[in-house]
Amino acid sequence: MTQIGIGIIGGGYMGKAHAVAYAAVGAVFDTGLRPRLEMVAASSPASAERYRKAFGFARAAEDWQALVADNRVEAIVIASPQETHRAIAEAAFALGKPVFCEKPLGASLADAEAMVAAAEAAGAVNMIGFNYVRTPATQYARQLIAEGVIGEVTWFRGEHTEDFLADPDLPATWRTSGDANGTVGDLAPHMINAALALMGPITKVMGEVETVHRTRPGGEVTNDDQAQMMCRFANGAMGHLYFSRIATGRKMGYIYEVTGTKGAVRFNQEDQNALWLYKADGAEAERGFRQILTGPAHPDYLPFCQGPGHGTGYQDQIIIEARDFLQAIESGAPKWPTFRDGLAVSRVAQAIRASHAGGGWATVQDT
Repeated sequence: MTQIGIGIIGGGYMGKAHAVAYAAVGAVFDTGLRPRLEMVAASSPASAERYRKAFGFARAAEDWQALVADNRVEAIVIASPQETHRAIAEAAFALGKPVFCEKPLGASLADAEAMVAAAEAAGAVNMIGFNYVRTPATQYARQLIAEGVIGEVTWFRGEHTEDFLADPDLPATWRTSGDANGTVGDLAPHMINAALALMGPITKVMGEVETVHRTRPGGEVTNDDQAQMMCRFANGAMGHLYFSRIATGRKMGYIYEVTGTKGAVRFNQEDQNALWLYKADGAEAERGFRQILTGPAHPDYLPFCQGPGHGTGYQDQIIIEARDFLQAIESGAPKWPTFRDGLAVSRVAQAIRASHAGGGWATVQDT
């Protein structure tokens, strides 16, 4: 096995998740490349040093530029704010280094397009972080749909709903300022990605974007609280997606239902180790959705646990992402989802905004 030096930019929520993942991935999946937590960068040298001690990195960087340029950092994970993604990725690709970037790809569609161009010009390995689509249950749902188990798909309903800003008395923060931090920029990409993964390309959308709580203690809210869209997929199916950060009672409402001519599947991330499957066969009196508990027979479950129904968790999704990134680096072959897949998500998000502004259907730019 060969060691590879990992540099992570950002040490907060996702930075910690990636640090834990790279510390564990070799033991879970017995990867050919074994990560070495080489360097961490954060908003200040003091913060980076704090994360170095907490997460087990060999060194702390003065800034992200020093991390990217360091010869012992051989692969880069971007877990910093969206507005920093483009500059970091472009600098890394200029040196030919592989890059894993947290979603969304950039703070704007222009950022996302530039990042794809830089990755492809460099010929460097690139991946984007959509972790929820990697649960064993959702991987299995994707497999069932692709194999035609539920027949020809006719309809998709999805939502990403949380309630972290449901209380109107919560103060204004960075989350309530700027399009990139609003619901379409922050939460919507996960469910758009799920829709694309399960159903294929989206061709057009009818979108609405709304700020419900326009002021909060400490300031004005300048981005969106919730949004919805009707859509049409390239395969002809209809769809509806809803996104909200003010959905009272929802903690991790990453939920989808897919209807086909022979059956249907449904999933709720708040119960991530169960998939519900309906098959239109057998006696009518015995038909109904049945719960499938994930276990070793489902994708990427067994490396974590030998017991059916025991379950995997959030951190395990990030470990699966780390495995995929390491495999892409080792093989030199792209692993889904790449930056171009992230660009497809950004283009749907842009179409939602365009539809809302124009008051009608908007075509999704072809990728």
